[in-house]
Amino acid sequence: MATDNAQSTVSMETLVALCKRRGFVFQSSDIYGGYNGFFDFGPLGAEVKKNIKDAWWDDMVRRRDDVVGLDSSIIMHPKIWKASGHVDGFSDPMVDCKESKLRYRADQLFYAPVILDGEAAGFVAYMEGAETSVIVKQAKKIRDLKGNKEAKLDEAALETAKEFTESTAEERTVTLGPDATAPGTLTEPRQFNLMFETKVGPLADDTAKAYLRPETAQGIFANYKNVVDTGRVKVPFGIAQIGKAFRNEITPRNFVFRSREFEQMELEFFIEPGEENRLKWYRYWIDWCTNWLVSIGLPREGIGKDVHPQEKLSHYSKGTTDLTFAFPHGVQELWGIACRGDFDLTQHQEHSGKGMDYFDEVRKQAGEEPFKYIPNVIEPSLGVDRTFLAVMASAYCEDEVPNDKGQPEKRTLMKFHPRIAPYKAAIFPLVKNKPELVERADALYRRLQKRWNVFYDASGAIGRRYRRQDEIGTPFGITVDFDTIEKDGTVTLRDRDTTEQVRMSEDDLVKFLEEKIEG
Repeated sequence: MATDNAQSTVSMETLVALCKRRGFVFQSSDIYGGYNGFFDFGPLGAEVKKNIKDAWWDDMVRRRDDVVGLDSSIIMHPKIWKASGHVDGFSDPMVDCKESKLRYRADQLFYAPVILDGEAAGFVAYMEGAETSVIVKQAKKIRDLKGNKEAKLDEAALETAKEFTESTAEERTVTLGPDATAPGTLTEPRQFNLMFETKVGPLADDTAKAYLRPETAQGIFANYKNVVDTGRVKVPFGIAQIGKAFRNEITPRNFVFRSREFEQMELEFFIEPGEENRLKWYRYWIDWCTNWLVSIGLPREGIGKDVHPQEKLSHYSKGTTDLTFAFPHGVQELWGIACRGDFDLTQHQEHSGKGMDYFDEVRKQAGEEPFKYIPNVIEPSLGVDRTFLAVMASAYCEDEVPNDKGQPEKRTLMKFHPRIAPYKAAIFPLVKNKPELVERADALYRRLQKRWNVFYDASGAIGRRYRRQDEIGTPFGITVDFDTIEKDGTVTLRDRDTTEQVRMSEDDLVKFLEEKIEG
């Protein structure tokens, strides 16, 4: 069951507008009207994404002794996807609307009754996360069709609304679709495979069929023996990977939350078999992942847990917990932690004919059985793009600060953790028409640029320069002024969040930034 999350305070419309205005994210193929489900990350967005991936890689791989990295290919032998179950089972239930010609995922489509004289006069269908006002407006169409103003949506039923996967044929005939004007236009749910097909080689027949990977995990499982044989690793150990994945989503939506091309940060952590050991590591990784999200700036109160019931587990899973987050469009999955058991390695052993057993020297010397086994796996799987959206939503803030005349002025700022911020600091000469200030500021900029991504700005009043940097999330503003030149050589350091300013030497400044950024 899901635990409560604090609700996001920024709307998706506001966040999307900021991303476009400041160059975080653009719609892919924008000049041709865009391409649904695909996005391009602009100069600032590319930096934030890279910082997220770097932070994950540093903490997950480089700062641990029990995890190694991997970079597997996007296109792999098609037999891998047959063995993993993706060819036969990687699909979503799909519903078509015969009127609007739109397509919906049945497990994200819900339906609730419209009540007349205590009985259901029909049902209104709506997509997960839809505003109640939108659902009520759609329900009024049923009222009008019935010609009875007493018919109304039972809003209490929204709390227990059913997935459309549970709908009966009789219910579907009186259900009004999200974009329909008449009931009965929604089809019975049917399965739709999400993998993108491609062709490899000169022939275009079925022998050339291949797939763009829908997840990075199978590249890890396919290389498990290679890593064991060459990496000097011992169970328990993990293999981590960051890479592109592709899914032909039926209804890509909610900005970069659900898209057709995305990046994953996945870990496959191999452990000894056994219920007690599996549970121990399962709990460990749930806690580790939660704390990591907090460490990059997500509020702990915005992170929840959704434990999957047994009947909803994936075919490979012995237990799954989603870390959820209060996104602008509602509470949704951010990071999935799954007990995959030995399913994947066993499947690849069976289909490839290659042994996936691990020979445990420690257990053999201790006289413990079994000392030869196929490891179980705990899989924490996190989407880079969803993490980006969560970071953006967490960072967005509006407040008031004094302007250059001391009057209150509204400002928008992004409270990025310094580790994630696109620029770590901005360097300003107080005025740009004093060569000695410009020269000193430029020298400091070049010095800091060797360590971090920093920004130089000499254009406009100093207050306006601060506001520009606040809106893109630069945590520190550094001003070179006349005291720097004429007195003690110190510079002014301004904090983005508090706007407080202190003076310090350039050497102390470097130490301060190092501590704040690198921890």
